[in-house]
Amino acid sequence: MSHHRIAPNVDDSSDQLAAALAALRTELELPGEYPAEAVEEAQEAVEALELPAQDLRDIPFVTIDPATSTDLDQALFIERTGAGYKVLYAIADVPSFVAPGGALDAETRQRGQTFYAPDGRIPLHPEVISENAGSLLAGQDCSAFVWDFDLDAEAEVLAVTVARATVRSRAKLSYKGAQQQIDDGTAPPVLQLLKEVGLKRVELERQRGGASLNMPEQEIVQATDGGGYRIAAAPSLPIEDWNAQISLMTGMAAARMMLDGKVGILRTMPAPDDRSLLHFKRQTTALGKPWDGQVSYGEYLRTLDASDPKQLAILHSAGTLFRGAGYTPFDGDVPANVIQAAIGAPYAHTTAPLRRLIDRFVLVICEALSNNHDIPAWAREALPSLPEIMAASDQLAGRLERAALDTVEAALVANHIGQEFEAVVISGSKPSNGAARGNGNGNGNGNGPFGVVQIADPAVTARCDGEMESGTKVRVRLLKADIASREIRFQLLP
Repeated sequence: MSHHRIAPNVDDSSDQLAAALAALRTELELPGEYPAEAVEEAQEAVEALELPAQDLRDIPFVTIDPATSTDLDQALFIERTGAGYKVLYAIADVPSFVAPGGALDAETRQRGQTFYAPDGRIPLHPEVISENAGSLLAGQDCSAFVWDFDLDAEAEVLAVTVARATVRSRAKLSYKGAQQQIDDGTAPPVLQLLKEVGLKRVELERQRGGASLNMPEQEIVQATDGGGYRIAAAPSLPIEDWNAQISLMTGMAAARMMLDGKVGILRTMPAPDDRSLLHFKRQTTALGKPWDGQVSYGEYLRTLDASDPKQLAILHSAGTLFRGAGYTPFDGDVPANVIQAAIGAPYAHTTAPLRRLIDRFVLVICEALSNNHDIPAWAREALPSLPEIMAASDQLAGRLERAALDTVEAALVANHIGQEFEAVVISGSKPSNGAARGNGNGNGNGNGPFGVVQIADPAVTARCDGEMESGTKVRVRLLKADIASREIRFQLLP
């Protein structure tokens, strides 16, 4: 999941920045226009759609997303049942629009996911599906996979099923608006219960040793004084965490369902190794908020305040603990390693089928297992090929995000060559051997040590020449900020 967002209305008065951002599509060979044959197939599927016989349109589902989102994968309903809860989680029925073996199926396998470019998203599915018939828009009758959870008083799952049904969302809520309603006491019952269940699921995550890396969202906006750009960083809202807990609960249920059925595909990640944990402990000590290992690293991460530059540096460092994630398919024999370590349980991607290819297959498999149906052959046969497809797609998405941010960060400081900044050292010195994280495609001068520093205003992370120790505060001078090459370089000052 990306932790950064580039506003679509970035001031494009800078021709150089606009050209550099537009060039990313060609440079990274991002998907272009959707093929006409696949679009036609999608339109035909929309017109031929038959809504499921099970009718849940009387359930007052709501969606909670960023305000500008139109590709709505999930709709939620929660009610109290005695001491526990009933949670209904509707997921967009993308499989009903994609004919196996057709042009649309082939194109989605080529793309793997929706890509978020600075000049607009590149959708996994044609807009007639992703932003219209397949999206759980308010007031629209939709086909959905509805996960039905019975929870106890502590929000532990007692029972879960999933089945196709016809649903109709009542309202499209934004995170900001919903959080405001909760905070001022005007929230409807579904939001009040989301907070209640979400907090209990957070506690369960803590108990099982799960970890969430809640990085602040960064948005690039035009400076109000007309002097270029600035980065507006905002910590994630509590409701985003509570809502994510419902999605995590569903992914864990999907994993358990497939493991019991001995067929499916998991999202797995190994636990951090001792070396990574030791390095992270040293970083936290150097940055003034030591993690002693007495509590889990997940519990420790929840104590961090991303508005504090040093604690934000710790969050950046924690990224080294979240490595090695992949997809593990199985059919007949359950794999030896089934845990997603950051979650602390087996887990599967299943709640974002409009934006991620693999969820379409997981949904179909789980629905069949839950209702004792035969798993469609096309879903079963695809399992071995999905890890490679998703790995290539994830790699491209990561390159796009990094390149886009590097480009805009270079633009943010391009007019400040020679200026001095206070900085925090994110990564200490190492021998110069080329690229470093953060606008790191520069070659430097080939000599001498360098590290990676973060300046606070604007919040830019980049290479810095000189000997430095992780976690220390330093003063640096900006030597270079090239928008076209996405290179930023600082120099450590005495």
